[in-house]
Amino acid sequence: MQILLYVLLGFGVLFCVLLAILLIRTLAFRPKAGPVVSEKDTDFDGDKVIERLSTLVRFPTVSYKQSEREDESAFQGLISSLPTLYPAVFAACEYHELPDRAILFRWKGGTVGDPAVMMAHYDVVPVNAEAWEKPPFDAVLEDGVLWGRGTLDTKVTFNAVLSAVDTLIVRGFVPERDVYLAFSGGEEVNGDGARNIVSYFKEKGITPALVVDEGGAVVEDVFPGVKGACGMIGIAEKGMLDVSYRTRSAGGHASAPKPHTPVGVLASACTKVENRPFPSHLSKPVAAMFDTLGRHSSFVYRMIFSNLWLFRPVLDGICKKSGGELNALMRTTVAFTQMKGSDASNVIPPEAEMVSNIRLNPADTVESALARLKKTVDDDSVSIEPIYGMDPSRISEIDCPAWDKVASAVASTWQGCIVTPYLMMQCSDSRHYGEISDKVYRFSAMDLTREERATIHGNNERIRVSCACDAVSFYLALLKQC
Repeated sequence: MQILLYVLLGFGVLFCVLLAILLIRTLAFRPKAGPVVSEKDTDFDGDKVIERLSTLVRFPTVSYKQSEREDESAFQGLISSLPTLYPAVFAACEYHELPDRAILFRWKGGTVGDPAVMMAHYDVVPVNAEAWEKPPFDAVLEDGVLWGRGTLDTKVTFNAVLSAVDTLIVRGFVPERDVYLAFSGGEEVNGDGARNIVSYFKEKGITPALVVDEGGAVVEDVFPGVKGACGMIGIAEKGMLDVSYRTRSAGGHASAPKPHTPVGVLASACTKVENRPFPSHLSKPVAAMFDTLGRHSSFVYRMIFSNLWLFRPVLDGICKKSGGELNALMRTTVAFTQMKGSDASNVIPPEAEMVSNIRLNPADTVESALARLKKTVDDDSVSIEPIYGMDPSRISEIDCPAWDKVASAVASTWQGCIVTPYLMMQCSDSRHYGEISDKVYRFSAMDLTREERATIHGNNERIRVSCACDAVSFYLALLKQC
């Protein structure tokens, strides 16, 4: 009995020590000093900014995998309009057109050194015009909102970059070092425009000190326990992999089926993959985000994020159960999106196929993901082959002047927001720049509601006039540091 009391006492002491450690670490897990904040620059013609964006939206620069479906006159019309829309840019900057609708400006700096690159794309995804409340390419301006495909993705930043540079040139500002404005017209179909620009930089021996492209935005209610606005700057992108799962049979009439038809075999494979998620990996971008936003969270979440050495399994369980964005941050995700069997209801298909879209955690690769899928399915009758894939992007640095400049520009434009690194789920042209720089940042210069974000690639895409002008303020703040 005395030994039992000693054991219980020992456990009690250990529990108290553990609790004390958790509380001390939680209480010490407080917000760090934020970026340098300067006065927001709004000294520009906002009406002209919206007129320019409206003009760009009216060009239906829709890109397709099948290039013959594209309206080449729309792309060339947009390019031809630029000298009139941004006259100071064309008067002061070198201009180059590269293959696959890539356009590149060089704004010469005052001294020699590694340049900054501001990116955007001017192609857009297709529309279902009948489902829109306003015509998608008429650029209807109503009640302080501009409607149209591309207003958010990404003609707003295309316009903001050029408008900011035009404004600074008129003011007589000269950047300390060269600034390149790099735009592509095929990002939505993974075209070669951005690759061609990167190849141009490699040929010229140019190593960017800073690259900014589309990505995160200023958003609310995206992190557990944090209600305020968060400025999300992507420092890496997940990889992407489309996979085909195919199985064959002798076919035949459905009246006398074998125990498992091809569709049933694939259904079993689908269930196996969904029931065995990829393992979680706390990548550098996600760890940095947890360390930043976790400090602004409620007490319970601060305890979790400040003590992941203990609560990591708890967090992983929450992620698996809830799915969604938090789960996608922690692991490679698999979404089954397509399945095809017989063309008739009473015929067993001789072949059935399904497709999954996979977003790769930085810890995984196309090769490693395929190997895991084959091991999980463990069925020789199911052929598992890649359709298209690309590995996760290079992870950019955050303890450097380049990050500080972008973070400062965000904090100065949307004052009071919490600026944080994060891992971007989608793919962008900026991944190609990882070949020549580890200072690549992904930030769409807007504050967006959940409803507004849902219109990107969807119906009724639109932007608030104030939001489009804030994008110019952001680039003014950033360019003045270059």
